[in-house]
Amino acid sequence: MNRRTILGGLFAAATVPALTACASGITSLDNGGAASGGGGSSKDGVTIGTANFTENQVLGYLYAAVLEQAGVKVKVRPNLGTREIVIPALRGGDIDLLPEYQGALLNYLDPKATAAEEGAMQNALTLALPSGLQVLPYGTAEDSDAFVVTRETAKKYGLTSLADLKKQNGKLVIGAAPEVKKRQVGAVGLKDVYGVEFKEFKSLDSDGPLVKGALKKGDVDVANLFTTDTDIEANDWVVLADPENLIPSQHIVPLIADRKADDTVRKALARLGNVLTTEQLTELNRQVDKDKKDPEDVANTYAKQHGLAK
Repeated sequence: MNRRTILGGLFAAATVPALTACASGITSLDNGGAASGGGGSSKDGVTIGTANFTENQVLGYLYAAVLEQAGVKVKVRPNLGTREIVIPALRGGDIDLLPEYQGALLNYLDPKATAAEEGAMQNALTLALPSGLQVLPYGTAEDSDAFVVTRETAKKYGLTSLADLKKQNGKLVIGAAPEVKKRQVGAVGLKDVYGVEFKEFKSLDSDGPLVKGALKKGDVDVANLFTTDTDIEANDWVVLADPENLIPSQHIVPLIADRKADDTVRKALARLGNVLTTEQLTELNRQVDKDKKDPEDVANTYAKQHGLAK
């Protein structure tokens, strides 16, 4: 799928709003800043979209739970696809809100962006987003991309970091979601930053059963997974270190259309962001992937247990 152009209409603010770090670990724009959007209203309800992997679906239902608790009518459209699909859908009005990841979203919008620290990335996102969209305060939970090999592969080729892959140029097969072939945090960045060239890129799924099954069977040597995936530890897989910081920080951040970003929505999502931890998010993923529980049930149970919903 060709990447759709979404960089039109960058914010025209002459200055970047100052960022303030709260004691809770949430970063927000002073007084809403340029990101407040102004005039947004959730009175007619909010439609939440999610990407096509477990964690994002869980987050979408968590968003729904806290918004319903705040009195907002919600609809969830899960498993819509990649950013090449969901962000144009957000801009076009098919959905109003997305769970996103700071670094990955910034790299998608601006592949040349250099911001790596959470506050700096939040500021950079404010400038890079198309008009009509904004990021709300980011939460404490985070989930980063990881390039993973089996313990046997690590020993066979002496792999401990992404830099080591270059020694095996033309020999190894990587498995990942199709879009990773053209992303900076993917085949493009591995070549640009580490000089890595693979024998083959196998288009599979996003941290799902296809790519993990291929890694187990030896059909791929390297797999693109997420750090909150409990299968990594369960299978004793090795996450390759990233000494050149190709992979940015990935705090969870709500991406929303200005038209729906009122105080009710902002406060409800900020409350969730302040409560949800990386360890808790990892456990929720495990319940869906391992225990085969429904993502909506898992999200609703968590929200009730932590006082975020009744």
